[in-house]
This record gives sequence, structure tokens and C-alpha cells, in this order.
Amino acid sequence: MKKLLISSLLLIFSASIYSQSKEECFSNLSIFAEYAKVKNYDDAYQPWLKVKAQCPDLNSAIYIYGERLLKNFIKKSEGDDKDKYQVDLLNLYSEWLKYFPKSKRGKNEIGKILAIKAQSMIDYKLADDQAIYNVYDEAFNKDSNSFKSPKGLYNYFKIYFKLYKEDSSNVSLEEVFQKYEELTEKFEFEMENYTSKLDALLKKEENNDPISSRELRNKKVYEVNMVACNTYLNNLNAIIAKEATCENLIPLYRKSFDKFKTNTVWLNRAASRMDSKDCSDDPLFVELVEALHDLNPSANSAYYLGLLNDKNGKTKLAIDFYNESIELETSSLKKAKTLYKIALKFKKSRQYSQSRKYALKALKYQPSMGRAYLLIGNLYASSANNCGNTQFEKRSIYWLASKEAKKAASVDASIRRTAKKTALSYDGRAPSKTDIFSQAMSGKTITIKCWIGKTITVPAL
Repeated sequence: MKKLLISSLLLIFSASIYSQSKEECFSNLSIFAEYAKVKNYDDAYQPWLKVKAQCPDLNSAIYIYGERLLKNFIKKSEGDDKDKYQVDLLNLYSEWLKYFPKSKRGKNEIGKILAIKAQSMIDYKLADDQAIYNVYDEAFNKDSNSFKSPKGLYNYFKIYFKLYKEDSSNVSLEEVFQKYEELTEKFEFEMENYTSKLDALLKKEENNDPISSRELRNKKVYEVNMVACNTYLNNLNAIIAKEATCENLIPLYRKSFDKFKTNTVWLNRAASRMDSKDCSDDPLFVELVEALHDLNPSANSAYYLGLLNDKNGKTKLAIDFYNESIELETSSLKKAKTLYKIALKFKKSRQYSQSRKYALKALKYQPSMGRAYLLIGNLYASSANNCGNTQFEKRSIYWLASKEAKKAASVDASIRRTAKKTALSYDGRAPSKTDIFSQAMSGKTITIKCWIGKTITVPAL
């Protein structure tokens, strides 16, 4: 009985101590968080240390604000103090992964945290390339869903490419291309995600539906991320450009063809790369496409068959395959991408009417595809000397081109600067105010027949 009483008293005492400790943790959490929010990291430091030591699993703010705090001290300190804070930062990421591997909504954040860790290792030169690559690789393989950082994805490949270039490296060119394809697909996946959300908002604007302030903020976020993805994907492409030549690609894919000729993923990637690098004239491309289509007729294989027939001058058959490609595709964004590629093929063969037709179809599936508007504008500008009855009418076509470029700027932040410059260039080639006055054309309507089939209202003076 006495022993039972003592045990009960100890439990009550322990619970009381725990409760007091928890209260102290919450108090320190509140104190350091308030200081951290206003970037007063000096006063935030001690309460932060206490709550991290006593209650490391209390709140993810311990690690989110803690990272900012330590980075601030690293920046301000030197010598041993700086080394200490750098070690603390690396340990912080380990604790973060241990106590908060998931978000408040229950989604994994392992990839995100590891990618942040790898970036810090780069920023503060805390490890060699191989060690940094290993962290990025762990992030990508364990949880690619939360590894979304465009800069992180770019650095992941950049470091891998550096390792490939080292004489002592065991990384092959084939492995480099495989990593490149994986990361390109990841970039495209993230861009599609942002694009679909952005397109939904653009449709609301087009329909004059009310848009909340939160949706407007989200729109800016989507645009910023789209620009970042586009920029870093272009940078990634620039890294591989010297290696991704027909001279390298053809023998590489030829060597591996027999091994992977029943692998649709490999065939898709190989065909895509050869197409993008204009290697489609090689017989290997035909073999890749036929093998791909025989295995599993898909949007991609139908597109490539269209491309082959287009090259052979079989335009009608090519269009049939292109249309089949669109029908087989289930993703609206991928439909738009394919339609745009088809539009480019027709532009290259100077079939401007067909090119515009497919560009407009692309915009139905992806309203934010600014490059489709730019393409249409370019088609008009390219026809300025061939359409219209008078010099004034010919130059007025540049107003049409400018209008399309301005549309591109309004819907696509990733090409906004280019689109605005293009619009200004077209405006500069259109009739001037002096021309309008001397020709007495102010406010009049011009009908451009040709393939364009558009009416133009001359600006009123």
C-alpha cells in the first residue's frame, strides 16, 4: 500500500514537472518566434535554444525560424564561431527531418528539407560536390514530390554534370542523359502544375468572374514559379547542349537500342531528344518511332509518325497522325504542347494558315501559352509584304502582329519581357501617325484577305 502511494505521488510529481516544462516550452516558442519575425535574431537565440533542447517536436517553427537565425549568425560571424554555427545548421536539418518530416497537412517534406540542406552546403561550402550530390539524390529518390525548387533541381544536375566531367568520375554520358531526362520531366511536371492553376484563373478573368485577393496573390506566385522553372530549365539545357548533339546521341542510342527496344520510357526519351536536336533524318529515328508505336500507340508515337510523313512530303498523312496524337493525349497541357509543336512544323514549311490553326487549338487547351500568341504574331509579321493591296495595308498588318505579342505578355510571365519588346518592334514597323494623317486613314477599317482574313481598325488620331 505504501509503495503504491509513493508511486502515485511520483507520477503526479512527474506529470506536474512535465506540465511546467511544456508551459515553459510554449513560452520560449512564443518569445523567440516574435523576435524572429522581426529579424531580431540576437534576442531570439537563447529562447530558441531552450525550446529546441527541451521540446524539439513542439512546432516546426523551431526549424523554419531556426534556419534563418543560424544563417544570420553565419553571415555575421568569423572563425570558430562561424564554424560552430555552420555545424549547428547541418545538425538542424537532421533534427528537422527527424521531428517534422511532414507538413501540418500530413504531406511529406523530406525532399524539400534535403534540397534546402544541399543548397546550404553549396552556399557555405560545407561539403564537396559528391557529398552535395548525394543529398540532392536522396531528396529526389526519397521524395521527389516535395523537391520542387527550380534552383535546387538545376544544381542537382549541374553538380552531376561536373562529376561526369572529372577524369576520376565513374559517371557515363548515358547516365548523364538519363539524369537530364528525369529532371527535364520533373521541370515539365511542375510547370504543368503551375500552368493548370494559372489557366483556371485566366479563364475566370476572361469570363469576367470575380477573383478574390487570395487568388490574385496565388496568380503572382504561379507566375513567379513559372518564370523560375523556365529560367532554370533553359540553364539546364545550356549545360547539356554541347553533349546533346546528333554526333553523340545517335551512336549512344544505337548502342542501347536492342537492349531497350521494348522499353517505352527509354524509346520516348530517345525519340524526344533526337527530335529536339533535329536528328530525325537518321534511320535510327524511324526505328525508334516504329518500335514505340508497335509497343503502345500513344500521343508521342503518333506525333513522331506525323513528323516522319511530313518530312517525306506526305502532308495529308502527317496531319492524320498529328490529329491522332491529339486524340490519344489525355492531358490538356500536353495536348497544347503537341499542338504548338505541330504549329511550328507548319510554320517551318511556310503553311501559315495551318500553323495558326494549330496554335489557336493549343491556346484552347492552355490559355497561358504566350509562345502560341507570339507564333501567331510572327506569322502575321512574316506575311506583311505578301498580303494587302497597298503599302499602308501591308504595314498595317504589324498592328495585328503587335496585338498578338501583347496578348502573350499579358498571359505568360515567363516570356513577358520578350513579348513586350516584340510588340514594340512591330509597332515601330506599323504606319506612323504621320502616315495615318497623310493617307486620311484615321479610324478606318482595313480588310486583309490573303490567308490572314482579318479586319484592322486604324488607330484614331
